[in-house]
Amino acid sequence: MLVNADFSERVAIHSTEMEWITSPQSGVKRVMLDRIGGEVARATSLVRYDKNSRFPRHTHPLGEEVLVLDGVFSDDSGDYPEGWYLRNPPKSSHLPSSIDGTLIFVKLMQMSLEERRPVRINTRDPAMWHVHQNQLVCPLFSNEQEQVMLVQIPESSSGEEMYDFGAEILVLQGQMRDQYDEYSAGTWLRLPPRSIQTWTSGAGGALIYRKSGHLKDLPTDKLSHEFEDIF
Repeated sequence: MLVNADFSERVAIHSTEMEWITSPQSGVKRVMLDRIGGEVARATSLVRYDKNSRFPRHTHPLGEEVLVLDGVFSDDSGDYPEGWYLRNPPKSSHLPSSIDGTLIFVKLMQMSLEERRPVRINTRDPAMWHVHQNQLVCPLFSNEQEQVMLVQIPESSSGEEMYDFGAEILVLQGQMRDQYDEYSAGTWLRLPPRSIQTWTSGAGGALIYRKSGHLKDLPTDKLSHEFEDIF
């Protein structure tokens, strides 16, 4: 399966355009934002667990990244309310579930095999935030391949970002716009390498998840089918 698998293209999916698809596991639905592969896939998704739903125990060969957007997400390591950020390293396994229901942003099969330590960050902890270039920033992860953070953009501010190796943005709160469109909470963007984004925040500012630097060597349309065979 290929969904938005040409990483040389800009993609924007607004919350009103998202299609929820039932997963093989009862009580779990997902929105496929990008995907290369079947049930074992390099994938970026929104996943919704109904109350008292769970997945069987499984292993993540190339890791899993999770941001809890609503409710409480649980696995063997604990219970994680809205605002928690998790990284489960390659070859780790877990038994995910939710008693009260949850909505999570998930990235699968996108880590280096060299990454070995789990990450657990409570982004609601004020101590995790600092000021950087007139914005509040909560660093989540950084290595040579990628930089991941939450960014609180002040109201009615503007700026320009150059993404040499691409970026992804999920608008968590508020509103922002760039030279292409306007984005409200729930919108997901993927910007290809060598992108320049000229942005302006709305009257109430914006809170965004941003990952950058990680799209350097991913396939264009001609290579996506070959890449799919890996998964």
